Amino acid sequence: MVLPSVPALIDRLLRPLRNLRLSVTDRCNLRCSYCMPEEEYVWLPQPHILTFEEIARVVGIFSQLGVEKVRLTGGEPLLRRDLNTLVAMLALLPRIRELALTTNGVLLARHAAALRTAGLQRITVSLDTLDPRTFLQLSRRDDLHNVLAGIAAARTAGFVSIKLDTVMIAGVNDHELVRLVDFARSNGAEIRFIEYMDVGGATHWRKEMVVSRAQILSVLGHHFGPIRAVPRTDSAPAEQFLLPDGTVFGVIASVTQPFCSTCDRSRLTADGMWFRCLYAEHGTSLRELIRSSTDDAAIAAMISQTWQQRDDRGAELRAAMPDRQPLVAAAQLRSQPHLEMHTRGG
Repeated sequence: MVLPSVPALIDRLLRPLRNLRLSVTDRCNLRCSYCMPEEEYVWLPQPHILTFEEIARVVGIFSQLGVEKVRLTGGEPLLRRDLNTLVAMLALLPRIRELALTTNGVLLARHAAALRTAGLQRITVSLDTLDPRTFLQLSRRDDLHNVLAGIAAARTAGFVSIKLDTVMIAGVNDHELVRLVDFARSNGAEIRFIEYMDVGGATHWRKEMVVSRAQILSVLGHHFGPIRAVPRTDSAPAEQFLLPDGTVFGVIASVTQPFCSTCDRSRLTADGMWFRCLYAEHGTSLRELIRSSTDDAAIAAMISQTWQQRDDRGAELRAAMPDRQPLVAAAQLRSQPHLEMHTRGG
């Protein structure tokens, strides 16, 4: 049973706390150039990783404060053993209206059915290319066939809301825009094109590598015909658009058109570090509180006070920089691994 919504916590910019992105591991089985381009990484200490019981407890506290949507991320979340057990635990929380997962799809074929049975409602698969050579170039792994098998398995398992996320990079996969739309349409999925962001591990990011929202719409409009915007009904990061045949696709324009003013998302790392902005350099550790004698009411009070003081608008501040460079250098990431995208979740 889903309970009625509770009054939302509001930050200093009047944004509610509704959406929690929950990283369950910082490990990944791909090495995508826009996320993990370096040769070596510093991993979170295993004893610091939250147990399933600790995760369920903290999500339960967030849900009492107004969080209604939870998305499991990584790293690659399917590397976390017995993830379907955690899904089943979270599915029992009565105030969580939407339980979703973002995965690179490599292991999805073997886990899709169990995740669906456990109560997972929505699934998003990263699919940056349909060309095996480009996939190998981007990810340094020969796993495109496994990703495609995972998407098929998700449909077979009964997931009716499948989204495909594509990070567009100039000169790498931008020539596949039309092909990717056709693939999504033929597989009953909605594709979302993401502007290449300068966060975390994107140490090789350059402004000229960004394929903008305007460029994406221009290419697709030229091929398919007039494109109409779908009116916004929520604070989701993707703007939706409609092709003449009724096909819906999305664009996440974090670089050229930041949406900080409506951002209701925060992120919890696998070791319990809570970040209120994807670009934030500092977070708040909840692990010590969870593992101490602190009761739920005191933890909730701290979360409430912290959110109410939130005024983050990192993407807007980055967009205003005249000489925009990667957020952090590789050396800083080695000393501050929580800044990595594969650590805090996207």
